[in-house]
Order: sequence, then structure tokens, then C-alpha cells
Amino acid sequence: MNWLVDLIGTMGDREALVDSSGEYSYADLSEQCSKYRAEFESQIKQGDVVAILSDYNFYSISLFLALLDINAIIVPIVSEINEEIKDRIDISKCDFVTKLDKNGKLDLTKMKCEEKRELVNELKANEDSGLILFSSGSTGKPKAMIHNLNKLVESYKGKKTKKLKMLVFLMFDHIGGLNTLLNSLAMGARIILPMKRDAEEVAKLIQKYKVQILPASPTFLNLMLIGNVAGKYDLSSLKMITYGTEPMTDGLLVRLRKVFGKVRFLQTFGTSETGIAQTVSRSSDSLEMKIDDPNLEYKIVNDELWLKSKTQVLGYLNAENESFTDDGWFKTGDLVEDVGEGYLRIIGRNKEVINVGGEKVLPSEIESVLFELQEIDDVLVKGVPNAITGQSVVADVVWNADDDKKEVRKRIRAHCKALLSSYKVPTKINIVDSVSFSNRFKKKRIL
Repeated sequence: MNWLVDLIGTMGDREALVDSSGEYSYADLSEQCSKYRAEFESQIKQGDVVAILSDYNFYSISLFLALLDINAIIVPIVSEINEEIKDRIDISKCDFVTKLDKNGKLDLTKMKCEEKRELVNELKANEDSGLILFSSGSTGKPKAMIHNLNKLVESYKGKKTKKLKMLVFLMFDHIGGLNTLLNSLAMGARIILPMKRDAEEVAKLIQKYKVQILPASPTFLNLMLIGNVAGKYDLSSLKMITYGTEPMTDGLLVRLRKVFGKVRFLQTFGTSETGIAQTVSRSSDSLEMKIDDPNLEYKIVNDELWLKSKTQVLGYLNAENESFTDDGWFKTGDLVEDVGEGYLRIIGRNKEVINVGGEKVLPSEIESVLFELQEIDDVLVKGVPNAITGQSVVADVVWNADDDKKEVRKRIRAHCKALLSSYKVPTKINIVDSVSFSNRFKKKRIL
């Protein structure tokens, strides 16, 4: 038996999780895990590749644990797009595809797949469980990466038991969401699962279940501000908000601190390839963080953060390992500043840097300046092709006052000219109802 499954079995009636179907104890979770094992034991075996077509709920988590327990290779897929689902099943070369109805009934489909990936065969030969995740695919075809799941889960061993209530915000097929899940289970925490990911739903759950820890992206946290959920619901139970998956701007953090004054803010960092790092923020008011993780090394090469982790992926199933050096360093694509005393500041993604006539422009810098204008609810800065300068700066702005758009643009340009170099001032300002972000609540800057 896997140590985590074994641990869950010892926690008895301790509150485990809440989803749209009800409230469950760790004993319920252990029992449902055993039921699934008994149900598929004659069919699914160690080393089989099994897709779970589901987001988080009591039953999908129980199934995940049951598959972990027999050392299967798990492919969580959260999508409603049939073509995307089929593509991920084909790339993973699944042996089985599983679906769950609202009552947890298991629908098991055996796939015709004789050929296996080399990395899958390695896990099978070593009798290790595996995890296949897909990149978001914002700049091309999503990459399928494979983890040794036993090694990943092992990194959570030895956590102190804590009576915490944590909301799992990021999805089942996201390394950040899995980090929250595994961390919570290892601590015996109570997990709150939202039925849908919107600001109102999350705020209602925080109020109802007295959630103490909320992990989210800066984009989603800003949606909470725009929706004024702190004024509508009692969010006083919150002790900590962790944020990651995309850069936070100074301007947005200032706004969040005003609304959630007593809440501690912690910046997290991780990648699908290397897992989630343990971090320390200099303070709740600071965007400077320290990577303090015994399982991970880092270095900065030409302003880019490189990582080497004990829990990093074995490799990609459908792409070359170009992001990895020959000696095992992963080039994250994140640009950072070394601010001294071991602290780093994330300033952007190298693929999102705007090149204006050879001058480099960071979208986050301009967004932070624009957030100083209180009439701006949200902003997204991106680069667009320009025949003369190569690229030019464009800002999509959500303006919350009923002002003349021409005057709004004049005011925004004047504000930017006073605080930014001329080449950083947006050449085009779009007044929009909302900015573009993905279903992972990350801003979409690349066309």
C-alpha cells in the first residue's frame, strides 16, 4: 500500500473534503478508494496508463488514490473539448479511460493500445506509479510530460498534521492543483472544492466553511476585487492567500493588501516540469521571494531562472527535451532579478517580452503603473507587430467610470509618460469590458 493511502486510512472520522455532493471524512475517502480498487482490480494492473476524465470531486480523488496505490500511470484530463480529450488520450497511449457519474459510478473503457512510450515502460519495469500532465499550450501544441508519481508523492511525506481548511482552486490536471491536494492530504487538512471557479462561488465557500488558506492566481484575485466579494461575504476566516502561475504586479498587490489587510500573502513558484517549490516571501507587501527547498536547486542564467529538482519530470512524450540542459537544468522561461540576501523577484516571461526597436519592455512593469489609476479595474499589456519598430506596446484597459473614451486615453498616456520611458508608453489603448485570460486564470498576452 502507498504510504499516503495508508496514512489516509488511519485518519478515521477526521473531516476530509467538501464538494457539491456533500461532506466526507478521511474514513469515507479510504473506503471509496478501496471500493474502486476492488472494482477494477481484475482489469487495471500496475503500469497501465489510465485517463481520468474529471475535475476534482470526492470520487475522482478516491479514484486517483486507488490508481496510485496499484502503481498505475494516471492521466487527469479536465476538458469539455472532445478533440482535446481525444488528442491527450492518443498521446498518452492510454490503456483505459475512466469516467464517473454524479454518484461515483465508474465507467471503464478499455482502449486498443499495444505500443507504449519508452518512459512509460521504464516506470512499469521499476513498478513505480506515474503522472502525465500537459502544458497549457499558449505558444504551440501542448507538451505531454511524465512524472514518477511515487517520487512526487514522497516529497510530501512527514508533514505535520494540521487542522486547516484549504480551498483547492487550480485544476486536477494542473501541477499547482495537485500540489494543494497532496499537501492537504498529507497534513490531514480539510479540502474545500468549488463547483465552479468564479469569485462569488469561492467567496461563498470561504464564508460557509471558514476557509483559512486560498491558493489562486493574480488574475483570479483581481476578479475578486472587481466583484467586491469582500464587501458581500464574511472572509475573515482567511489567514493566508498564496499566489502564483503568473507574475503579480506591485499595483495589484497594493490593492489586495488594502482589502485583505490582515491576511498573509505568500508568493509560490513552480512548473509542471519540476513541481512546486517551497518559497518564502520577504513580507506580505513584497514581491520578493526566496526559494527555500531541499529538493530543488536554482541558478540565474542571462536573467532566466533555471531549476534542477529531485521531483522533475522524466521527460516529454511528444516533444524533445529542449528546455533541459544536458546536465539536467530546466530553463523555466521566467525572467527574474536577484535582489540580494537570497531573494528573487519575478519580472515576466521571456516569451512575453515586447521588443520595441531593440528595447526590451516588460508587460508587468507597465501594468503596475496603470494599476495606480483607481479607475482601472484590470489591464493587460501585450506586444503587437509593428513594421517600423518590430513591435509596439498595446494596453487593454477595463475602465470603471463613465468617461469619454478619448479623454480616458489621453489621461492614461499622460500618466504613462510621466512615469515611463517613451518607448514603454502604449501606442494603442483599447477600452474593453474585460481582459483576455485562459481557463487557468492566466492572462493571455500572446496572439
